Amino acid sequence: MLGLGDSASRTRTVTRRDIELFTEITGDHNPIHFDESLARNSRFGGIVVQGGVTSGLLNALVAEQLPGPGSVFLEVAWRFLAPVRPGDEITARATVTAVRDDKPVTTLATSITNQDGTTVLDGTAVVWRDPAVAAACDPDGVLS
Repeated sequence: MLGLGDSASRTRTVTRRDIELFTEITGDHNPIHFDESLARNSRFGGIVVQGGVTSGLLNALVAEQLPGPGSVFLEVAWRFLAPVRPGDEITARATVTAVRDDKPVTTLATSITNQDGTTVLDGTAVVWRDPAVAAACDPDGVLS
């Protein structure tokens, strides 16, 4: 059972391959993600990773850890505060701020920081967790 203040985190290093895979999935060919010289002359000073790659770490955290399997986002309010670059190690964190008594709905404070401790994403998410999927998994999220 989830309680106020429960939290989880997940860390990974972002790669150029992540940019390529996200582009294959979405068709996002924005040169800020690929063209070194153009990106270097932009306000970012270099290649930046798509926001969907960055926020995708929160998708994995919610789906795998908190609340866990069967979870889907109902609402997100995220601010992208700093660029993420290939090679950055990013850590997603989620903390339970509200749990509904009448439905399997949880509100989370969410953030992502880089290896320097800079917050690159901050905001909130409202998550619904399917009771049938949750019941079919053990406490570690593995199908029983």
